[in-house]
Amino acid sequence: MSSFANRLTQGLEPYTPGEQPKEPGLIKLNTNENPFGPGPKVREAIASFPLEALRLYPDPESVQLRSKLAEAAGLSPEQVFVGNGSDEILAFIFQTFFEAKGEPLLFPEKTYSFYEVYAKRYGIPCLTLPLDADEQIDVTAFDRPSQAVILANPNAPTGCLLTPPEIAELCAQNEERLVVVDEAYIDFAPEGMTALSLLARFANLLVVQTYSKSRSLAGLRIGMAYGSPELVNDLSKQKNCFNSYPLDRLAQTLARAALEEGGYYRHCCAVVRNTREEVAETLRGMGFFVTRSHANFLWIRHPEQTGEELYKALRSRRFLVRHWQRPGFRDFLRVTVGSAEDMGIFQRALAEIIQYNGSVSEVER
Repeated sequence: MSSFANRLTQGLEPYTPGEQPKEPGLIKLNTNENPFGPGPKVREAIASFPLEALRLYPDPESVQLRSKLAEAAGLSPEQVFVGNGSDEILAFIFQTFFEAKGEPLLFPEKTYSFYEVYAKRYGIPCLTLPLDADEQIDVTAFDRPSQAVILANPNAPTGCLLTPPEIAELCAQNEERLVVVDEAYIDFAPEGMTALSLLARFANLLVVQTYSKSRSLAGLRIGMAYGSPELVNDLSKQKNCFNSYPLDRLAQTLARAALEEGGYYRHCCAVVRNTREEVAETLRGMGFFVTRSHANFLWIRHPEQTGEELYKALRSRRFLVRHWQRPGFRDFLRVTVGSAEDMGIFQRALAEIIQYNGSVSEVER
């Protein structure tokens, strides 16, 4: 660290992203990317994109994209905010709505680790609440004095899901308290599980989504937030103090194209869900504890081998999965649901590692 870093920077503990392969031949199941590529309309939009337009700044308010997102969600454009992936939007949320004093911000003990990073970065007091024995979030535990609530739904890394009535209960506990629901993985849950339908009832609800997962656009960084016009206006004020042009021209164009092919993405998500359930059933048969995931990953634990042992054994077999050394996390692995072929190879590798003698079924393509 340089001698010029201020005291805040000196004390930062940054978020650690999943490993990106630097060698060929690895099976990458560690960053929850979609095994399917972008849809045909996105490919067409790339091919026809006018390169000369890149000399011009993009629309700072992403009006066309916000209008299309609003139409798809049954909302007004004034209820939609967009940014460079949901992570940037989460950073704006922490800067805009949470205070560095007073009651704590609440989030689950096991959840997206960026929440804790942001809280420390902005000096926001926080309180983490434990999950139950099945790795589920207990909504009633959040009914306590607090400045706000943030949680991922489905939760990451557990994959467990809260239903809209449970989110409504959370919002109703204190309608003067903001509730942020991070729905990065919602498209892998059953239809109708998004909290967007609750926005008409609760002015204290903010829903964050992304095109990195279900829309196969992780490389573009497209995120969105939905809430009341007042909440969106607050976020816009913060954004315009930081970066007036968050989404570039290409990202806006391809995001609009992705919106037009819902059928393709629904099919891809259905295939991922089916693969997830087949693999989960097989792993349970092999003796693993596997949560009831509604995301595009599995949260698994073996009763006889530690998470670190499994991680190293898989890495030696050229698999990348996610493992954390934090308390409560270290016995688990988070495994992205990849292609049917990759998941079949993964299952056989795990069976070899734990010396499982039963049959391992092939994953249907």
